[in-house]
Amino acid sequence: MSPFHFGTVGSPISTPKKPGGSVGAIQQIAALALGAFELGWVQSVRVSEETCAVIKNASLETGVLISVHAPYFINLNANEEEWPKSRKRLMDAAYYGHLANATDIIFHPGSYFGNPPEQVLEIAIPRLRECVEELRTNNNPVTLRPETMGKSAMLGSLEDTLAMSREIPRLVPCLDFAHLHARAGNGSMNTEDEWIAVLKKYSDALGKAALQQLHIHMSGIEYGEKGEKNHLPIAESDFDLKGLFQALSRLNCSGRILCESPIMEEDSRYMKQVWESI
Repeated sequence: MSPFHFGTVGSPISTPKKPGGSVGAIQQIAALALGAFELGWVQSVRVSEETCAVIKNASLETGVLISVHAPYFINLNANEEEWPKSRKRLMDAAYYGHLANATDIIFHPGSYFGNPPEQVLEIAIPRLRECVEELRTNNNPVTLRPETMGKSAMLGSLEDTLAMSREIPRLVPCLDFAHLHARAGNGSMNTEDEWIAVLKKYSDALGKAALQQLHIHMSGIEYGEKGEKNHLPIAESDFDLKGLFQALSRLNCSGRILCESPIMEEDSRYMKQVWESI
């Protein structure tokens, strides 16, 4: 049994028209011998409780693990007027995600708007803490996961996400290794040793057990000095997948690896193959 479940963020391209939708995507993930699926609710959360029950059922029948990518338009650093809208997007993703059998809710933390990270975290952390407290009060056990971001202007460096996680119980980063590579902007963050350093920093901050519940986003990536430009197929980018997987293997990591490349199921199966060969 592989310690990692592989899958896609959003429906595999090969999902048949019928039944289509999230249920068809989950069935297709299972048919491709993959084990995880991230619901791509990236524009908005437009789903009924009934649909969530059907998605949950498909997940339980196939054994495919479910997570949610919350809408892109969430910003923990939004102004007072905009923040309630951002908050609602995050909380809706968590509410409906839980109904759909999702265990983890991934979201982009927002923008610095040119301010220093420490100052932005002073706004972001209390807002996020209050969201998590409300979820727990409502007996919603989902794990909120701020994603590491690929542009240097965005809230979401490894340090930012670890700072949030240290302050808020059961809040854990989503590690997007392609983003971390792109964010550096100079081709670094792309060797086994660099990844081991990242993973050690992660376990120092959150405890060794956190390495057994990693939630990873992965793709090839094109970048410039300011970071990420766009996602690429893994074979078309300079990302050292083998180096990353060797680092994950050396530190006995496990969890989920979800592919965001333009050829997502193809690359997801390729990643599974590379992992198994290591």
